[in-house]
Amino acid sequence: MRTALLNKLLNLLGLCAVLLGILGIFLPLLPTTPFLLLASACFARGSPRLHGWLLSHRLFGPYLRDFEEGKGIPRKAKILAMVMMWTSLVYAIAQTHSLLLAGLLCAVGIGVSTYMLAFLPTRP
Repeated sequence: MRTALLNKLLNLLGLCAVLLGILGIFLPLLPTTPFLLLASACFARGSPRLHGWLLSHRLFGPYLRDFEEGKGIPRKAKILAMVMMWTSLVYAIAQTHSLLLAGLLCAVGIGVSTYMLAFLPTRP
């Protein structure tokens, strides 16, 4: 059984994720979607009211609802996400002097790309 403390921690983490997601709209190296998905998962377990608020949000709601219902994301959003992700990764790799870090960034990019292209449904 979940305790009140766990619910409060999940809600706090969800609120932090929403704030980071909003910042990601304006900061090119900070992703929006993963933070909003994290917020939705935290709210689903910590507060049905906050989860409902996020799903009914006029900007974020449609994407989150479609993702949770297994409908995927629009083709345009998927292309934009891939271009932004790889642009950011290439920039980050060019700035690092660590071969290990560069390899880790490539592995993350390949993993996310594989998930998006092979497993995440695309809506026309």
